[in-house]
Amino acid sequence: MRPSRKKNKDGILTKIKDFRKYGSYWKGDAMKGYVCKICSFISINGSAPEKCPVCGAPKAAFEEKEEAVKTPNDSNNLTELEKKHIPVITVVRKCGLIPEGCTDVHVKMGEIQHPMEAKHYIMHIDFYIDKELISRIMLTPDKLNPAGALHIKAKGGRLTVIELCNLHGAWIKETDL
Repeated sequence: MRPSRKKNKDGILTKIKDFRKYGSYWKGDAMKGYVCKICSFISINGSAPEKCPVCGAPKAAFEEKEEAVKTPNDSNNLTELEKKHIPVITVVRKCGLIPEGCTDVHVKMGEIQHPMEAKHYIMHIDFYIDKELISRIMLTPDKLNPAGALHIKAKGGRLTVIELCNLHGAWIKETDL
């Protein structure tokens, strides 16, 4: 669901979401989140966790950032930078590996393949269902492609994927399962 667009006092378009309903809000082309200073996990449910689900760091290790995750300015007219960073999600209802109760989720970084070189690469891909982390895939430059896949038991919910580029920060994409 895309937030409504409104102009601020300077005439700049901004995107607004109801914080109480969605647990986050959008500002310009970024989303607010709580970022772990140890492992870069981003909490998108409206608060910092008591303990980081990735590295175990305490709540004090989290920093609230107004622009923690980047989003496109216009999802119908992506820039080349956005085309390389916004995750592309494919949900496959019939799993070839686990025949019952499994949905495959395939993710690649961008419509245009993101580079995976020592100087510019995707560090990790985080997967969330209903704003709660379910998995992180770590990527190594030069040895892996900028993609990942999961076999999910969940029958429904909102799937969110956040990738972290070493140069251009975190980018998000969401879809319904």
